[in-house]
Amino acid sequence: MPKRIGITGGIGAGKSTVSKIIESMGFPVFNSDNEAKKIINFHPEVKSELSALFGNSLYGDTGIDRKKLAEFVFNDPSLREKVNQIVHPRVRAAFDDFARASSSELVFNEAAILFETGAYKQFEATVLITCPLELRMERLIARDNSSREEIEARMNAQWADDKKEKLASYTIANDEKKPLINQIEKVISDLLN
Repeated sequence: MPKRIGITGGIGAGKSTVSKIIESMGFPVFNSDNEAKKIINFHPEVKSELSALFGNSLYGDTGIDRKKLAEFVFNDPSLREKVNQIVHPRVRAAFDDFARASSSELVFNEAAILFETGAYKQFEATVLITCPLELRMERLIARDNSSREEIEARMNAQWADDKKEKLASYTIANDEKKPLINQIEKVISDLLN
């Protein structure tokens, strides 16, 4: 069984960039957010449970209305928790299958809220990607065409980096100053020993 490593960080910190580099180094990376999107859109029980929670207008012909769901969950912590309880166990089960099927020494799981949900406990180690807040804001405005207010609501739904750093096994600074590759190679080397 491979070592299971969690990759996390705040929205816009650069988790996907780090994950792509790790994949290019030959290690499999499971993307929890992509898996959650699939589950939310296609899993019949999940669709039924979410429709019961938010009403039938949550789903249209092309799947879930992500903007409507985001408005609900980013503004109401109790609704966010209910959605997490519906979706996260199924995402964890999918990752377990992914890890069992791998012959790699290390298997990574990229997930936005590993610490917030307590899921970090299922990994042998965790890698936190950090980035200055203003740089994250600039990236997200450019990437998502979102307003500062929308981004701040999403950021406020996640823990601050200093709180996550206390629980993380490793921290990689994606601040456009320190080379990412060097930091990633050091973490990989340490994990393999």
